[in-house]
Amino acid sequence: MVTMVTAAARTESSRKVLSLLSMVASGGLYLGLESSCDDSAAAIVQVLPNQKAKVLSSVVIGQSVLHKEFGGVVPEVAARAHAERMDICVTDALKQSGKTLKDVDVLGVTAGPGLIGGVLSGVMSAKGLASGLGRPLIGVNHLAGHALTPRMTDQVNYPYLMLLVSGGHCQFLIVKSAQEFHRLGGTIDDAPGEAFDKVARLLGLQQPGGPEVEKKAQSGDPNRFRFPRPLLDRAGCDLSFSGLKTAVLRARDTLIEDQGGLYDQDRSDFCASFQAAVADVLMEKSRRAIEQYLRLNPDQPTLAVAGGVAANSEIRRRLKQLTGDLNLTFVAPPLQFCTDNAAMIAYAAAELYQLGIRHDMTLSARPRWPLDEKQTALLGGGKKGAKA
Repeated sequence: MVTMVTAAARTESSRKVLSLLSMVASGGLYLGLESSCDDSAAAIVQVLPNQKAKVLSSVVIGQSVLHKEFGGVVPEVAARAHAERMDICVTDALKQSGKTLKDVDVLGVTAGPGLIGGVLSGVMSAKGLASGLGRPLIGVNHLAGHALTPRMTDQVNYPYLMLLVSGGHCQFLIVKSAQEFHRLGGTIDDAPGEAFDKVARLLGLQQPGGPEVEKKAQSGDPNRFRFPRPLLDRAGCDLSFSGLKTAVLRARDTLIEDQGGLYDQDRSDFCASFQAAVADVLMEKSRRAIEQYLRLNPDQPTLAVAGGVAANSEIRRRLKQLTGDLNLTFVAPPLQFCTDNAAMIAYAAAELYQLGIRHDMTLSARPRWPLDEKQTALLGGGKKGAKA
């Protein structure tokens, strides 16, 4: 059976092709929205062919004050704050960039994974803007945003090895394209950032715990407490941090019982010893991941790091030393793009757009969305799908 193609159909097809080629050839302005956890964010990023992406604005409104009294992020509180602040983020991002909504060519939004109320808030905002402006809409995996950040900041070539290390995730990924990620390993329980926060809470430090633990560790003795290095006795690149957190709890309780409380130096020593244990585990697992990655014979071997924990200066220092010893390029994006932000979402949307990806008003918010869906789930499944 021969299908007849009408002149109108050919014209419409040509129009779509020319539109895509125009965006690829001349670049465009991408508005990104991020609301997967407790940071409301919007950004304007300009992507031009064969040029480094330009972040024209990046606005992040945190919620630390709102969650401080609870000792952690409360999903319902976070969702309400996102709904109230997303418009403010967009307005400020446009103002800082000197652009208007009419200048925006494509909208990108985090569609998961994350706290469903917050993700839904961002997706609904993006749908409203895309519909009102008549602009394309692209749903972005939050983890892909982090994983593609080195391309936005440093124009890293595919394939590269990515250590995604944050409060909710920890994975080793070989990034082959904006849509192809091969997971070498990841955490089977707590993420490092989650462990940092819980240890900070155990020691009576403020939240978020990562920066506080790092600060205290600077004046501490990393050898005073010998904490375990989980899973180093097992092959592969999987990690575990829940036992390490428990070890800190037990050591703290023992010390309190022995001396009747904790002194400030005790807290510093706990932080330094804990941070050293996390760094040791990440270094050994990174070495193993590098060995697997190099089997691909990449033209420009690169290890990149992203995620909130990537802001830790000690972990960065040791990763840089490891890659130097193994003759790899080490890429650590600026700290403002390691933590949650919307610039990475806008850039990821740009790469997906240039691959022909489009979404419509049926785009759904997803609480769970593994990057490598071919692999067995690390953290279980259920009706909502695999966590990671």
